[in-house]
Amino acid sequence: MPEFLPPVSSSSTTDYYRPVEVFVVQPPRPRYWLHLVLLLATVFTTLVVGARMEGNFQSSQSVFSLSNDEVPFFPARWALSQPSRLLLGVPFAAALMLILLAHEMGHYLCCRYYGVHATLPFFIPAPTLIGTLGAFIRIRSPIRSRAALFDIGIAGPIAGFVVAVLVLVFSLPLAKAMPPGLTNSDIELGYPLIFRMVWAALPMGTFKASGAGLGAVYLHPVTVAAWVGMFATALNLLPGGQLDGGHVVFSLAPRAHKIVSRVTILALIPMALYFWAGWLIWAVLLRISGMRHPMVPEWPGVAGVRRWVAACGLLMLVLTLAPAPFAHSSLRELLPALQDSLRGLRSGR
Repeated sequence: MPEFLPPVSSSSTTDYYRPVEVFVVQPPRPRYWLHLVLLLATVFTTLVVGARMEGNFQSSQSVFSLSNDEVPFFPARWALSQPSRLLLGVPFAAALMLILLAHEMGHYLCCRYYGVHATLPFFIPAPTLIGTLGAFIRIRSPIRSRAALFDIGIAGPIAGFVVAVLVLVFSLPLAKAMPPGLTNSDIELGYPLIFRMVWAALPMGTFKASGAGLGAVYLHPVTVAAWVGMFATALNLLPGGQLDGGHVVFSLAPRAHKIVSRVTILALIPMALYFWAGWLIWAVLLRISGMRHPMVPEWPGVAGVRRWVAACGLLMLVLTLAPAPFAHSSLRELLPALQDSLRGLRSGR
């Protein structure tokens, strides 16, 4: 090893640095088996839910109808008792998985482009209304510039939105007219602006002639998958915390990130009161994680075309955000029902 000597002249401006050990951390080996297991499990759970949806739709009912006592909320046994029933769920499962995959691969491929180490998508199977809790990737190395952060953050919502719009355009004409005087289902969806725009733009024939709107039709399960894609896009684009929208805000104006996150939290509270109680959960989640953000070099900043892309991201949020994604589910409506239930429990003692 060569010996490092101090400068000969004491007046020299050359600094003397001692040798520093450099440690190179090898990224962990990818656990492909885990990604595959979660993917297959999510395919199964979405097939099960999709089979129930398709059965309801073929019977001219809302896809979320729970009127058939023989088919439970998550009918895994019902589907497996005749495995051919799973084929009914293929359209919904394929559409939903494609939208979720497009979103996460938008992030992943952008990470690969910038040399950022990221995992493949983790899908989350769950016995929910849609058979999953979504998907995510993990970023395991620093992001080296604000431009890279911006591109990684916005790539997922753009990819998912484009696929969801295509699914919506091709599936919305498959809707069935609802008999007059009937309500949609126990679970009524609220529609974002993009749904109303596509409905108005498409030649819907009989629906347009009768003056029927989105609230007077049974949506095909594939259209419900598009609705889920739009809902997921809106949630991810909320401008706060470590959501995709928060990454975009931080890349554009790092010092404004905390302020924008707080404003978003404050806006979600009245939305929970008047539109959907679930916004309160998102406000809490943003409060827990929203004040922090991984550090990214301050310079160079984000300018040029990316600012126009950011405007497109804001437009996507406006188009996909449904203030009341589920009807009759605001805190103002749920709290009296909860109080009545508690009174009933007390009186039954």
